[in-house]
Amino acid sequence: MAVWKPGASFGVANMHRATFERVRRAHGLTRPWQDLRDDPAFAVHAAALHLSDLDRSLPRRHVRRYTRDELLALGYNTGERNMRAFARGVPPGPMARSYLRRFRSFRSRAAEALAHGGGPQGGGPQGRAPRDAGPRDTGPRDAGVG
Repeated sequence: MAVWKPGASFGVANMHRATFERVRRAHGLTRPWQDLRDDPAFAVHAAALHLSDLDRSLPRRHVRRYTRDELLALGYNTGERNMRAFARGVPPGPMARSYLRRFRSFRSRAAEALAHGGGPQGGGPQGRAPRDAGPRDTGPRDAGVG
């Protein structure tokens, strides 16, 4: 049996337990946090639900220093309270600024890869995601995002 650190984050979406538990309660997820580690589709599904929750909590009007997507990325990384503070104009600390620089850099690379079918060589077969990329065994309310 594996031993997990209490502050660990799991899955391809790197989600902390407290965040997952909020998402789980809000959306009726039936699977445990530990499943994020071994099920990438479930981890991405939980992350998408969390981003949707962050989007609903973000004020429609915010400082122009950041795009809405940048604020959502900062919210995913630093938490909802910090995201709302950044939206009001509170400057992020050094770790959040570093994250934002990486987000901006990788976002442009991701957009370029998507424009070329998923990657420089076209991604997977015909540049498409695998057919089984959806969530597995996620319960009745987990089927859709948002």
